[in-house]
Amino acid sequence: MKLRIPVWLGAVLATATGVVAAPPNILFLFADDQRADTIGAHGNPHIRTPNLDGLAANGVSFRRNYVFGGNSGAVCVPSRAMLMSGKTWFAVPTATLAGVKLMPELFGENGYATFGTGKWHNGAPSWQRAFQKGEAVMFGGMSDHTQVPIRDLGPDGQLTPPRTGEKFSTELFADAAVRFLEGHDGKKPFFLYAAFTAPHDPRQPPPGFPANYAKRPPLPANFQPQLPFDNGAMNGGRDENLAAWPRTEATIRDQLAEYYAMVEHLDAQIGRILGVLRAKGYGDNTIIVYAADNGLALGSHGLLGKQSVFEHSMRTPFIIGGPGIPRGKSTEAFTYLFDIFPTLCELAGIKAPADLFGESVRPLWDGTKAKIRDSVFLPYIEVQRAVRDERWKLIAYPKPGYLQLFDLQADPDETTNLIDRPEAAAQVPRLLGLMKAWQAKVGDKVVVPEKSTPPPAIDLAGKPRVPDQWQPAWIVDKYFGGVKAPPAKAGKAGQK
Repeated sequence: MKLRIPVWLGAVLATATGVVAAPPNILFLFADDQRADTIGAHGNPHIRTPNLDGLAANGVSFRRNYVFGGNSGAVCVPSRAMLMSGKTWFAVPTATLAGVKLMPELFGENGYATFGTGKWHNGAPSWQRAFQKGEAVMFGGMSDHTQVPIRDLGPDGQLTPPRTGEKFSTELFADAAVRFLEGHDGKKPFFLYAAFTAPHDPRQPPPGFPANYAKRPPLPANFQPQLPFDNGAMNGGRDENLAAWPRTEATIRDQLAEYYAMVEHLDAQIGRILGVLRAKGYGDNTIIVYAADNGLALGSHGLLGKQSVFEHSMRTPFIIGGPGIPRGKSTEAFTYLFDIFPTLCELAGIKAPADLFGESVRPLWDGTKAKIRDSVFLPYIEVQRAVRDERWKLIAYPKPGYLQLFDLQADPDETTNLIDRPEAAAQVPRLLGLMKAWQAKVGDKVVVPEKSTPPPAIDLAGKPRVPDQWQPAWIVDKYFGGVKAPPAKAGKAGQK
């Protein structure tokens, strides 16, 4: 019988002989619906994020990081499935993750103490398989941030009955992370996963934070009152229902203010966790990852949600720092969220599963590679497909047969469609070929149009709207004119 020595124990034994240091702890901080451009250190002067700025100053920022599209309007479901599996949504059962080796599960098998708190949108059985300990876990997509349905992992290994959290969601999950750090005995390295539900709507910052925004943030550079065509995901979707059409400057600036305030509150709670990490003496041997599941429109292109393949909805923050990682470095190389799994395996000395689609991003900071891929592919259900390289981006809308072509070098906000411009004509067949190559690689069967047909114009002005049951009364009054929400579904968190 072959004796299996856990990675952490092997490293400790090796340390005794002066060979290598102990494996690093992992602190994984994950935000919900955070645009990539909402970090002060990354160039946004209208938001205050000192703790995220500190992570950027002490690590590597991946400025072209993406979620690999999604197979659901609730993009966070496939996003989290891809993060935890290291694979695309074409290759995993995203709602359950059944039969798939998960990142914290693998770390637990290799001697790590694993702990989870916050949002888990892929079913309770997969969470129980992934983590050895947990507190304040929300199974579902969303809720009123002051009435979060949560469960703990009891000492008997079973999840406790749901209860309602007594604090704002971000504080609730930060408290759980802090308690784990304070109680960890240090005998094993830890893998701590804190998945916040902020700044996902309801956009309801805690008392005190809205006061920071008496002067509202400016509109996005690509603001529109409404997208003038149906992209296949905007008419009837819950996210797009959160403000009236056409979007007004006042409404978007108010929602941006509320959203920014939630990001700032999240930043403050992350500061609490980092403070305890340092106080407990773990700071020097902990890899810290900060990322988010997807972006958000919030007025860009006349949209509010994440159900598009525009940059604002597909790009997410991604920062990593810790022992052996350069400080204050930034890269424009293309990365995906599912690259985090193999990256952390490499840093911890754990053999990654052979069938991961993601790739380690370590070569991007150690100088062995300038890039790990030449392009990114962004497939969203059956209604949108996009591919981009260093300069050009092609978006295909299969149902209406519409194409958009953007020169991201000259037009990073995707405002000018060049599909009919003679000077850009050569890019279309090249990018269509690249898109089809990606489709073949991942098993995508959607047929994309070869030529562009102008889509029918739409106008959603005055369309009736009803709030979902998780919006607090003041949001219903402010953005829905007091229209009554449907009855709440007891014991079930939202699915978006």
